Amino acid sequence: MPNDSHPTADLAKFVANLEFADIPEAVTARIEDLLLDWMGSTIAGWNTHPVPLFDSFARRMGPSSGPSQIFGGKRSTSPYFAALVNAAASHVIEQDDLHNGSVLHPGTVVFPAVVAAAQDKGISGAALLTAAVAGYEAGIRIGEFLGRSHYKIFHTTGTVGTLAAAVGVGKVLNLNAAQMLHTLGTAGTQAAGLWQFLSEGADSKQLHTAKAAADGLLSAYMASEGLTGAQRILDGTQGMAAGMSNDSDPARLTDRLGTRWATAEMSFKLHASCRHTHPAADALDELLRQERLRHEDISHIVTHVHGAAIDVLGKVTVPSTIHQAKFSMGTVLALLVIHGRAGVDEFERFALSDERVAALRDRIEMKLDPDIDRAYPDRWSGRVTVTTYDGRVLQGYIEAPRGDPGATPTRRELEDKFGRLARFSGAVSDEEAQQLLRSVWRVRHLSSVGALPC
Repeated sequence: MPNDSHPTADLAKFVANLEFADIPEAVTARIEDLLLDWMGSTIAGWNTHPVPLFDSFARRMGPSSGPSQIFGGKRSTSPYFAALVNAAASHVIEQDDLHNGSVLHPGTVVFPAVVAAAQDKGISGAALLTAAVAGYEAGIRIGEFLGRSHYKIFHTTGTVGTLAAAVGVGKVLNLNAAQMLHTLGTAGTQAAGLWQFLSEGADSKQLHTAKAAADGLLSAYMASEGLTGAQRILDGTQGMAAGMSNDSDPARLTDRLGTRWATAEMSFKLHASCRHTHPAADALDELLRQERLRHEDISHIVTHVHGAAIDVLGKVTVPSTIHQAKFSMGTVLALLVIHGRAGVDEFERFALSDERVAALRDRIEMKLDPDIDRAYPDRWSGRVTVTTYDGRVLQGYIEAPRGDPGATPTRRELEDKFGRLARFSGAVSDEEAQQLLRSVWRVRHLSSVGALPC
């Protein structure tokens, strides 16, 4: 690695040198929470289209057995194909974690790659958690570095996720700072993922996470073999920021490394929908309770949102698939009003078939709110205006959606969510789900990560 210091090199050095003892206990506990949350999403997504297509591909192209598990599928394969399938599965039901400032879903790309590699190498549970924290810390900062302009066109979890996964696996492989820098270079040159799929109802979102996890893993393994990558893949004149951003900020790459733990800033998703719907959903939910409103009372709903919500959600007006419905503000809020929840079961049963949902959906609109837009992405505030048939105009507002830092679910609440998700797909029994839950809470004490009870 060159002697001159630059932000990408400094970031690579930090994650390469990170040790379990360096991580505060609160952050270690949080990465355990996030691991359980990821496991639940992975199992829940197992039988949902298009995940079986990824599993079929892995069966055709990959080995029929190996050290790394495909969760929900109850089989094992190579680390590459396990990362591919598990990453597709964990992003499809829209219950995986999110970091607000970077607009990145780290768990769905970092954990598939890190767990697959950890099972391949038999590292300790503490080393696995350290690798995951490294992936989160690097990925979040890279997402913040690329800025809001990147997210407008690129699905950040597909692009930045490739580098986050690569860093996590690089820690599993115990790469030094020079090797980690090459890992970032190889990952960055593969990073991809465009939002065009959403308006057309295509399946690309799961491809983005599958490839990010698998290609991140590939990048680290290849670096360990000696493959070199661009040293300034992030901020070089022909690097990611040059081609994918017009508001990048290199200072974000090294922002308070070792003192600011971005992993502790993660949000948990309590609605089974795009996170951009959650502020409005929670503001509406609170208003419904306060005013004791029923769906029969509501004439019209306006959601006052940040610009990125319109960029992403505005592409879906009349959803044609359940996954598209999760990106329809009208559908999400209508499910909440009529059925009391916008969870995995409500989407499966009512999102496309309930005429009442469709009718209310068409009476819900989004409007850009300059104040909320200025606060985004650091704060995801929610504001709604509800007009009733008897002429009342009611306002609801929240500072932040449930699940955000400061309103983090308790472990009991996370266990309940995990149980609901595990039951949704039927891929594991209740007993297997409980065994897996207990294994996650003990993971830091494992001397070697092997097969988990799933």
